[in-house]
Amino acid sequence: MSPLTRSPSATAHTAAAQLAHLLAVPPPTPTERRWRAQSLAEGAAGIALLHVERAHAGLGGWDTAHAWLKVAAQADISAAANAGLYFGAPALAFILHAADADGSGRYARALIALDSSVVALTHRRIDQACARTDRGELPGLREFDVISGLSGIGAHLLAHTPGNDALERVLAYLVRLTEPLRIDGEALAGWWTGHDPHFTTSPDDYRSGHGNFGMAHGIAGPLALLALARRQGIAVDGHLDAIERICAWLATWRQDHDAAPWWPQWITHDERRTGRVSQPGPLRPSWCYGTPGLARAQQLAGIATGDTSRQQIAEEALAGCLSDPRQLGRIIDTSLCHGRAGLLQTVWRAAADAATPMIAARLPHLTDLLLQHARPGAGEGGGLLEGDAGLALALHTAAHGGTPVSDWDACLLIA
Repeated sequence: MSPLTRSPSATAHTAAAQLAHLLAVPPPTPTERRWRAQSLAEGAAGIALLHVERAHAGLGGWDTAHAWLKVAAQADISAAANAGLYFGAPALAFILHAADADGSGRYARALIALDSSVVALTHRRIDQACARTDRGELPGLREFDVISGLSGIGAHLLAHTPGNDALERVLAYLVRLTEPLRIDGEALAGWWTGHDPHFTTSPDDYRSGHGNFGMAHGIAGPLALLALARRQGIAVDGHLDAIERICAWLATWRQDHDAAPWWPQWITHDERRTGRVSQPGPLRPSWCYGTPGLARAQQLAGIATGDTSRQQIAEEALAGCLSDPRQLGRIIDTSLCHGRAGLLQTVWRAAADAATPMIAARLPHLTDLLLQHARPGAGEGGGLLEGDAGLALALHTAAHGGTPVSDWDACLLIA
């Protein structure tokens, strides 16, 4: 039977298995690159997460997952200021907790030390963020985003240690982040950053910083975390007010389109002042910056607060995006971050919660689009965010349909 005559789920199963097989044996790691292995985004840590999920599903052995975890932990595990969900102690803790999703306790001793390290790191980073706020200074994206910041660390704490006081402090910090800051006599959103979207100081368009909307680096990440916590019955003082402030900002900058509403990736000071965006229309429909990630965050907010109108707007935006071939045509790779794998995984999670069947109705087409390009080496390396491990995990979802046993996609803050 040729691949073209097989069912999409069977084809996805085969493609995922092929990718996992190619990523089964860790290659030798040069000494000078061993520290990068603890990167969830591009290192051995992300590949270990793939094998953890497959082992839980009975599709692979725990020895393969353990081999990759050994590589990920071969250098000193970082708990420095640069550590976050995608690097260092939080990344390793996230994976080991995912491995323990069946309650086996297989990494219990290692987790005692890692959890302690993550909690201490979280408190240090919150102390630094609060001191920055007290000084009346703008934050950097790495302070609060999903990839490097406190929203990502909070995603791990919510998924794996929800009763910890470190999570409560993260949520309280995010509430404070949404409160306006007055800079040079102007009231700015508390998450307005003093640098450009590429984490550098720009003398031109971004001389006064920017407001970032994205899920990976912008305010959609904090919104998703606040909403997911609220949905689990976890809230702090000002929690709902913070959700409302973010949603009001997103509503202000929502743009009309013949297919569906969309949001800019970011705005500059001049755009904020004039109320007009320079982005001509919706860009690629990705998890990191596009409509899917932003719509999922707002859908979660609507569900968490019981705001059916907000949920409906988010779901209509997502369904319209998925029905627009021009937008789908802007995706040119298979990655989780900004490609077809992340699109499929985000939409799959949104469809499971949606009040409308329109989103689920698009899943077969999105699966076909992914399968057309799902070949080994299609990604950039073997990593999670842009490489073959992330592609294989999205194919695993397409093949098996059920909720991931390890809840690996909690690192995307879509679940």
